[in-house]
Amino acid sequence: MTMTNEKALVDQLILFESHQSPFECAIRGIELPVIAEFEHDGGLSCPDFEITNRVVEADGADLTRDAFPNISRLTGNQVLTAVRSDVAPIGKRVAVLFSGGPAAGGHNVVAGIRRILGAGNTLFGVKAGPLGLMKGDCFEIGLSDVDAILNTGGFDFLGSDRTKIKTADDMARVLATVQKFKLDGIIVVGGDDSNTNAAFIADFLAPHGCGVIGVPKTIDGDLQVGDLVPISFGFDTATKIYSEIVGNILQDTPSSRKYWHFIKLMGRSASHVALEVALQTHPAVTLISEEIADKKLSLSQVVEQIASAVVSRAANGINHGVVLIPEGVIEFIPEIKALVRASNEFMAGDDVATASMAGRVEMFGKSLNSEMKTLFTGLPESIQTKLLMDRDSHGNLQVSQIPSEELFIELTEKRVAELDPGVKFAPLNHFFGYEGRCGAPTRFDAVYTYNLGLVAGALAVRGKSGYMAGVTAIGSGGKGIAIPLAGLITTERRSGGDHMVIKKALVELDSPAFKFFESRREAWARSDVFSSPGPRQLWGPLGNQVPMTVALNLGSESLSFLIGK
Repeated sequence: MTMTNEKALVDQLILFESHQSPFECAIRGIELPVIAEFEHDGGLSCPDFEITNRVVEADGADLTRDAFPNISRLTGNQVLTAVRSDVAPIGKRVAVLFSGGPAAGGHNVVAGIRRILGAGNTLFGVKAGPLGLMKGDCFEIGLSDVDAILNTGGFDFLGSDRTKIKTADDMARVLATVQKFKLDGIIVVGGDDSNTNAAFIADFLAPHGCGVIGVPKTIDGDLQVGDLVPISFGFDTATKIYSEIVGNILQDTPSSRKYWHFIKLMGRSASHVALEVALQTHPAVTLISEEIADKKLSLSQVVEQIASAVVSRAANGINHGVVLIPEGVIEFIPEIKALVRASNEFMAGDDVATASMAGRVEMFGKSLNSEMKTLFTGLPESIQTKLLMDRDSHGNLQVSQIPSEELFIELTEKRVAELDPGVKFAPLNHFFGYEGRCGAPTRFDAVYTYNLGLVAGALAVRGKSGYMAGVTAIGSGGKGIAIPLAGLITTERRSGGDHMVIKKALVELDSPAFKFFESRREAWARSDVFSSPGPRQLWGPLGNQVPMTVALNLGSESLSFLIGK
């Protein structure tokens, strides 16, 4: 290579820095079709919204109306639908923030909001999530600013955090930001906890003329409302990334012919991720937390299920396999769930925060009855200490830090030796979590989030408040809707007390997706019938594919989606 050629190559490689790789440059040009009500003469048009006769109310609606009097009155808990309008609002000032963990497609939400606001309205980005909102850390986003982030992964354009805005002082700081920037609306992009927080903020700000709109985000897939919110954004991208890796490992197992891979997948309270990855890849064993809870399977019974698969496959000459484990499964095993509940109550005590971990273990052990104490002391020390870690800002146990995959390996190894000492069992463990959160969005997530941004932005400039933006009819052109936040909220026990929250959507055991999985898993356990789905596609035969669980549960005729023309 000559000096001239070497310099040309070096110069080219330097140009790839700062999100300018050939892939990142190419995905910015992906076409994003839009819902018909948002399209006009090849451009965008801001629709209005009309009330439908569909009412959304969770359990305990009377308590919810008391807790959210302003937005309950404003929304009537009725769903809104987008309708064409020839008149677009101008002079509106809106802020957008990310709340909670990243999910692929967040940048497209911002792009959709900015573009539907158009030149006549102003959009502010809030840096570092809810904390930034309280600090008033905002900057103006121009129309050209979103071109660079379109179809890219991550939340780095704005940043995020997990601060919960809940005290009177917190609300006063938010109001100060609203007044400083003369905001007409705030858009909160987050999961169930963040959208619950959005409802509280919306109710507080209602008398001050600033609306609040939520956008459903979480890779866990546990923010669903039937056909109104078929899935939260980021789920499709994450599960396709995980499925590629799991598929690669499944391809490795018959190649090396000796390893059992125990793979924990992110998804703290529901098994949607594990179920989708199982449908994509067909591993030998997949634990579904909701099934374990429904059948009241003990820890030993769950281990027996895994060990039996190991032994039966070994009898057929197969000494390898893959076990998928939902991140939050440990909270669904009845005796462990009771232990977690007891630990939540214990961790809410005033004298716990200052105690050392050794002190917490000792104090907690003394607080338990004999049966629970035997269970707790019989767990590995790593599990004991993780159960007594500080909770997150929403009062949740940080289950991602509990090495449940290691617990299942240890117990399975013992049980396999008891069932058949001659079986070769060589386990390896993995945890796939952060790998899936910030990838470039799949085509579905890219189109879905862009349209969610259009809906959220239109709701904000139309002066709506107390709603979550939604896109329904994803297989037949798409429809922009608004779901009343107060109608989604119920009462749940957390951190030693009752709290108003949006209920997490768990895997339903009578759903078409689970029923299909249930009908096939024995065949997957008996022999190697796995599939390697390969990388997510933005172009090509699989580019227009929705999650399999979504297609099954919606009763779709195929895996394809259609938004726009």
